[in-house]
Amino acid sequence: MAVQSDPRQQMKRRDVLYMDVNDLLQELSEGNLTSVEITKMYIDHLKRVNPKVNCLVEDRFSEALKEAEEADSIIQSGKTKGKLTGIPISMKESFHVKGMKTTGGLKHRADKTETDDAWVVGALKKEGAIILGKSNTPTLCFCQETDNKLYGKTNNPWDLNRTAGGSSGGEGALIALGGAAAGIGSDIGGSIRFPAHFNGVIGFKSGNDRVSDDGSYPEVVHSLQKRMLGIGPMVKSVRDARLIYQIIANQTSDSPLNINDFVIQKLPKGSYFLSEEMEQKLQEVIDHLNKRLQVEIEIPPFFDESALMWQEIMSLDGGKSTADAAGFSGTGSVVRNYLKEKLTGGSDYHSYLTWALIGAGLFKPGARRMEEINRLIEEGDHRITEHFHRKIIILPVYHRTAPFHGELYGEIFSIKKTFKTYMPFVAYANVWGLPSLTVPAGKDEKGLPMGIQLISKNGNEEALFQLGEMIEQEFGGYERCVLHD
Repeated sequence: MAVQSDPRQQMKRRDVLYMDVNDLLQELSEGNLTSVEITKMYIDHLKRVNPKVNCLVEDRFSEALKEAEEADSIIQSGKTKGKLTGIPISMKESFHVKGMKTTGGLKHRADKTETDDAWVVGALKKEGAIILGKSNTPTLCFCQETDNKLYGKTNNPWDLNRTAGGSSGGEGALIALGGAAAGIGSDIGGSIRFPAHFNGVIGFKSGNDRVSDDGSYPEVVHSLQKRMLGIGPMVKSVRDARLIYQIIANQTSDSPLNINDFVIQKLPKGSYFLSEEMEQKLQEVIDHLNKRLQVEIEIPPFFDESALMWQEIMSLDGGKSTADAAGFSGTGSVVRNYLKEKLTGGSDYHSYLTWALIGAGLFKPGARRMEEINRLIEEGDHRITEHFHRKIIILPVYHRTAPFHGELYGEIFSIKKTFKTYMPFVAYANVWGLPSLTVPAGKDEKGLPMGIQLISKNGNEEALFQLGEMIEQEFGGYERCVLHD
């Protein structure tokens, strides 16, 4: 006779997987749950769901359980504790974690163990967070689909045949499954926002120089690329995004803010390519906000230029720095490995990486164009800061919900420059170093999540969070994927 599991324990397990960080902190403080219980629930859940989705690529489960025991002792003793004491989180593979590997999805880095924490990891550990493990990325985080030759492909939990996005695709899929209380991603070209949109989680890309990238791999050196990089939380609620951002940011807000003092902007309908469902969802959100806030139609400064500028800035050195990090010995080596992978599947490098590197060589801007880009950046920074003084623009993340594996890559990395059609929504925040919040706002007819993106200037983060909470409350926000439980 089969032993029946205790329904109360089953309910507790399900509740924990749904809970956000703030809820878990309350349960811990009230003594309703222990950190050990919570951590075990996440571990058991990840062991069950990860084989199908392949979001977690390295774990530290035994260490996490020991840290959970220590957290429970701190909580029970009443000693001063950190803001995240006892909370299990996940980490994008690209961030160094002491004692864990940072491979970039490269076979030749498979045994490289780090001796120090990335800055953001250290900040979260200092507040008591417990790291369960690391999540998958594309090779060297160099494209928006999560697949590499070392760890393989991450699937979208809502449909395993579809992309989870990238480069924080493993993180987005893991949080969608309820595999951790929260996670951390990074974004230089939609790398938080694509996975947030495709997987149905909240994602926050920080603005230029708001969160340290020390210990993020591969290192971003060029100043124009560095300003495009944002590090931030991938979570189950907007309030958690606010909490974690306040922990990892070197500055959060320039002054007290109230969303009622802001004007909400949208692009003219039909001015950019969108699926009918995405256009309709965006309009639903705008119609709702229009009941409480002032909404206007306007294209913000330098919006039309941003997709091309993003591609050119990503191609500043023709992909040489990324090729060097990958271990290539010149352009010929890149081309040979691309052909080898396409013909035989026998290269150590995924064709996503090698084709993107070939494209970077083709899109490398010349000296005269670089002068123009620098002039545009100087002029644009001033105009955009003024423009978004008390304004937020609401945008889609992508023109459709999660495509099948390979389709997203084909749209963005086509030699026909289709990125100019598909990338403007995410490229804008990257090129101008702006903070951006992505919030789930429902699903399409196939049951795939749909996210809405909010962008403003640095210093207006709190207004973004307040607006995100309004959308979250009306349209449901995060919904855990239970298809693989």
